[in-house]
Amino acid sequence: MDMLSTSNHGRITADYGKGFQGLIFNTCTALSQSRLRGKSMPIKLKVNGVESTVDVPEDTPLLWVLRDVLNYKGPKYGCGIGQCGACTIHLNGDATRSCITSVGSVGDAAITTIEGLSPDGRHPVQLAWEALDVPQCGYCQAGQIMSAVALLVKTPRPTDAEIDTAMSGNLCRCGTYTRIREAIHQAANAGQTSNAGTTARVE
Repeated sequence: MDMLSTSNHGRITADYGKGFQGLIFNTCTALSQSRLRGKSMPIKLKVNGVESTVDVPEDTPLLWVLRDVLNYKGPKYGCGIGQCGACTIHLNGDATRSCITSVGSVGDAAITTIEGLSPDGRHPVQLAWEALDVPQCGYCQAGQIMSAVALLVKTPRPTDAEIDTAMSGNLCRCGTYTRIREAIHQAANAGQTSNAGTTARVE
């Protein structure tokens, strides 16, 4: 392949990646802006232990408020209909799809994003994910981790079947499901799970 072909190939590859990322960005921005055209109102939220007041329409998806207003980039936009799990956060400890949860419905529930699991990224589930090299592209992994943490808080020693059931709503295009299951078992064996910034010993 000559220099020109090599250069063009590199440019095409770069443009393709940019185009894909741009498509996601433009879709998210368009959806977000369309939701922000309604009548705004002050809404109080408690995210990762911090109280904030946002001025948005009450039917705005919580995902957009977290990402675009409060700058929590952990939750990701995936499908927009609550089917892929990339946007998973915790509401009072329960794994919740933030893309289909209106900010006005949250009330005084405690919101936790992956940024709030641990100040230094050393939550047992995060450590297990790292130790077993779970992420591939990584796009879905924040949502995967949030679902896994919610599972372990409620079921400290889950079986394979319980893991599969709890994680069935989180899709991974890279197919890392086996490693995800192994990482959840490893985190359980480590003896600790954490939720909403608090740590509980698993007996």
